[in-house]
Amino acid sequence: MFNKILSNDRYATNGKYNPDIDLNTGHIIRRYGYPSEAHYISTEDGYFLTLHRIPGKSKSSPVLLQHGLFCSSAHWVFTGPKNSLAFVLADHGYDVWLGNYRGNIYSKAHKYLSTSDSKFWEFSVHEHGIYDIPAMISYITRLTKNNVTYIGHSMGSTGFYIMSILRPNIANRVQLMFSLAPVAYMNHLNSPINIITPITSNLSMMLHYFGEGEVFPLNNAVMFFSRYFCNSGAIAHKVCSIVLNMLSGFDKSQFNDTLLPVIFGHTPAGTSYKVINHYNQEIFSGKFRQYDYGSEQNLKVYNSTEPPDYDTSKISVPMVLYYAENDFLSDVTDVLKLSKELKYLVDNYKIPFKKFTHLDFLFAPQAPQLFHKRLLQTMKKESLMQQTEDYSESLTLCKFTQFQLLLFYKFSLISQLELGFRLEL
Repeated sequence: MFNKILSNDRYATNGKYNPDIDLNTGHIIRRYGYPSEAHYISTEDGYFLTLHRIPGKSKSSPVLLQHGLFCSSAHWVFTGPKNSLAFVLADHGYDVWLGNYRGNIYSKAHKYLSTSDSKFWEFSVHEHGIYDIPAMISYITRLTKNNVTYIGHSMGSTGFYIMSILRPNIANRVQLMFSLAPVAYMNHLNSPINIITPITSNLSMMLHYFGEGEVFPLNNAVMFFSRYFCNSGAIAHKVCSIVLNMLSGFDKSQFNDTLLPVIFGHTPAGTSYKVINHYNQEIFSGKFRQYDYGSEQNLKVYNSTEPPDYDTSKISVPMVLYYAENDFLSDVTDVLKLSKELKYLVDNYKIPFKKFTHLDFLFAPQAPQLFHKRLLQTMKKESLMQQTEDYSESLTLCKFTQFQLLLFYKFSLISQLELGFRLEL
């Protein structure tokens, strides 16, 4: 029944079918005329992740784009070549990599655990940071022999902060990091999420109690609701649009209604109950800290009744923050608090459009003008600075080597003279 209904309701409200609704990330990339690769990597704790790639030319600089909550690599490409950041970067000569966190539709495998095993879903944003992102960065830098530029949206930024703090050896392989809609502190959310947080927290814990660790997977049941209901008429379509905007921010001018079926064709992409709980804890505590297991278990895990805070002052990667005034999930006050703690802040930029929202970073038609251009300029500038530093270091090394040779020649000559003098004696 699900499949029959799904096959009949794949049309936008304008009556035009968009194939991107049913295509996976690799197929979407190829549909727009770009080369595509899929790389399968493993994490230190046994999860298998999928990296999608739009390969650049030889010696192209690698860029890793990491998605947010309930999203996947597909969210970087299905708005097409003109508006999708992944394609924009590819057009400018970069080697583009699209990550997928454990638990989403492209990363649901493990060496020993099945997805039906509740242990598979025992991960939070913390594991994204200490295992998933390090695995991605290590693989890319090892393959390309180049340091990577990282671009994270929402939860893609959260995981990176955690990685930078707790895995500095991996962070050293990142030359620049862009946070789109940064999420660390969540103390000033202006969203209905504040109201539903206790409900989602209790619901996720209840699901976990009954052995269900996965939250909002992209399966036929979810697609039945999102596609059938959202496309069943103008009113239902409007309701779905309102629900989406209520969670992230309202911006009618930048929201493309015809894209709604495509968005719901790939969203939600699935995650763990524990990821939801971790964010709920951030909202309740107002702190950016590790997962709270409760006082008794915290003592066993952390040797403290309270979970430790993530110390953002330890982040040594050059950072760029792009945020928006109308973002319900990444509040300006929270972003500014984070910015004051970062020691290597390159750019702290508020999008110059008052209605710009959390999802506009992915889907807004004017995204190229509002921040893509600035992002590309910053990347070019930092790349030139890095090349200058590398050149200066090489010159210093050359001078040092010449100095060493002179010393060697001098002492060799002295030794020879001394030896000759002794022989004469």
